[in-house]
Amino acid sequence: QVQLVESGGGLVQAGGSLRLSCAASGRTLTSYRMGWFRQAPGKEREFVAAISWSVGSTYYADSVKGRFAISRDNAKNTVYLQMNSLKPEDTAVYYCASTKARSRLYLSENYDYWGQGTQVTVSS
Repeated sequence: QVQLVESGGGLVQAGGSLRLSCAASGRTLTSYRMGWFRQAPGKEREFVAAISWSVGSTYYADSVKGRFAISRDNAKNTVYLQMNSLKPEDTAVYYCASTKARSRLYLSENYDYWGQGTQVTVSS
């Protein structure tokens, strides 16, 4: 079992920044990839970013490239999502998830464990 707990969401104006955290526990995570997804009201859950826990390789959705950055702190077992230049369309519940898959990290069905989500609201 892997337990994931997100934090750091909130209300921010367009152009602002937020940093989300995902604290992981329960298993050794070096063989996992960690992902961030988001789901806006009335929309499907979509991939945002992913990172390889061991080597730190990163992957991003086109919609957030250049604005968001995913990183991890191995000592703290925590993954971060730094979100800059936020837009109203970034408003969603953001979820952290873990997977042992090595490809198609943009597919939510490849992830085994999920956090409870944290709300991000960007006002115009």
